[in-house]
Amino acid sequence: MITGATSLTSKQMEQLKKAFTDLSWHEISQQLLSKFLLIIVTFVLFLMILWVGRVIIVHLFQESKKYNVLKNSNRMATVKTLVLNIYRYTCYFFLLYAVLSEIGVPVGTLIAGAGIFSLALGLGAQSLVSDIVTGFFILLEQQLDVGDTVQIGQVKGTVTALGIRTTQVTSSDGTLNFIPNRNITIVQNLSRNNMVSNVDIRITSKTPLSKVEEIVTQVNKKLVPQTKALQLKPVIVGPVVTPDGALVFRVTITAVSGKQSSVASRFLAAYLKELRANNIPIAWEGVPNEY
Repeated sequence: MITGATSLTSKQMEQLKKAFTDLSWHEISQQLLSKFLLIIVTFVLFLMILWVGRVIIVHLFQESKKYNVLKNSNRMATVKTLVLNIYRYTCYFFLLYAVLSEIGVPVGTLIAGAGIFSLALGLGAQSLVSDIVTGFFILLEQQLDVGDTVQIGQVKGTVTALGIRTTQVTSSDGTLNFIPNRNITIVQNLSRNNMVSNVDIRITSKTPLSKVEEIVTQVNKKLVPQTKALQLKPVIVGPVVTPDGALVFRVTITAVSGKQSSVASRFLAAYLKELRANNIPIAWEGVPNEY
């Protein structure tokens, strides 16, 4: 029995060796080389298609500016970014399909017979579908546009890109935040309406309010015509006690969104300069109020 088993094993080894020897390594190497070159050509072709498509899309959006197809420039930038993303993902999908087909993978058969895999993939891709659907409604309802200053949860900054899966917001310190669209529940858009800012001048109980109001009015007459970002004339509110107990003389400034801080700073500097020039007592730089 041992002798028979040994002879059978020897015959199988000889057959295997013969089959291995009969292989046409030259033909195999030629086929591998041809497939490798075909894949390289496919990659180059798709890179050219991707580049040409991007150039065409960018050109079309530049031309659309002449005809004011989308009057809002931020809306146009948003749609442009979204179209470029969709085009890029579509090219990637067809590139993967082409490479698998060239290798010899039966993509059609895999897709048709991948019922269980598709179900598992669908369950795992629920978050992705949620991102896409939420991103679609954000665009449809025009909640965000590229260039808008927004606050989403704890993140505040400027929208730099709005994709089908994530929204990119750049904070004031330069931090780039990637926010999944499904996590965008409450959006505070600070760029749609004019913004109001309070200019508070710290005063004391001895400060002559009538004189302060007179100086503020004179400064307003001088600065209002020079300030293009100002949307309404400054409103003099008068003396107000802030939540921290400080006595202030308040002026309300209404300016273009994003410019309110600089406009308020400019008016405050002018107020302080004139008040000090007229020797009006004010509480500033750590000097306590005198109640």
